[in-house]
Amino acid sequence: MATITECRTALDRLSDSLARADGDVRGAAALDRTLSCHITDLDATFTGRLADGRILVESTADGPPPAKAQIRLAMTGDDLLAMVDGRLNFAKAWASGRVRLEAGFRDLLRLRSLL
Repeated sequence: MATITECRTALDRLSDSLARADGDVRGAAALDRTLSCHITDLDATFTGRLADGRILVESTADGPPPAKAQIRLAMTGDDLLAMVDGRLNFAKAWASGRVRLEAGFRDLLRLRSLL
């Protein structure tokens, strides 16, 4: 089972990947939205922002998200690590229910290029 430290490192790696992206991916990541990522098996939530093409983690809290972010993710720590490492396809994980993504309709349309 992944640790909080490993999950935080994975989010930082994902942020770095988004910052290096170009084209449609860069455009989708250029949103300025609040973000939460609930790690279900650890019952911990990272909160922050998706801004300027990066994920900026501002805090970590025990339990589910303390407030409703504009973009909300939920998954196990192992699934987060597998996605960032390229071993788990986000779209397939989302379609099968392993990963939950909640956002407004317009944001989902922009984020689809990340899938």
